[in-house]
Amino acid sequence: MVKQGEEVPKGDLNMTKTPQAGPVYWMGLAFWLGVCFAAAWVGAHFSPEEWYEGLMKPALTPPGWIFGPVWTLLYTMMGVAAWLVWQRHGYAAASRSLGLFLLQLGLNALWAYFFFGLKNPGLAFLDIVVLWLAILATLIAFFRHYRPAGQLLLPYLLWVSFAVYLNLQFWRLNP
Repeated sequence: MVKQGEEVPKGDLNMTKTPQAGPVYWMGLAFWLGVCFAAAWVGAHFSPEEWYEGLMKPALTPPGWIFGPVWTLLYTMMGVAAWLVWQRHGYAAASRSLGLFLLQLGLNALWAYFFFGLKNPGLAFLDIVVLWLAILATLIAFFRHYRPAGQLLLPYLLWVSFAVYLNLQFWRLNP
């Protein structure tokens, strides 16, 4: 943090420490990416099956092949965003923001369990609404720490916004 009377670093008004490329720097990136892909791994255990194939689908349901590449990109961007906040501020200084990040990641993994595992689009809808709010809170917190980190979460928020619509329609069409 910049103390009163100190000169503000040029180029990034939100940067509180200088990034240093070393083993900890890259291990931190691997850690945050690993955390994100661990959530993806949990969610992948509840993949579509006969039950899903038999559901009436909303008109805007994307083809199944699109989900893997989109989620891979989103989880990568999420991991980089968390790493940027952690790398610039450390966990102690950004614990609330990174805690929000971990909360939304847990809600993300739970959605697949509720929708596919329990076959309960209603419970999944409740989860995804709370997830959307948690993503928004995380995005705002990340913007406050480091603008590019917040920007990396924008596509995730947009995708989950679309998923909220799809989940609601699945619930509505398949009572």
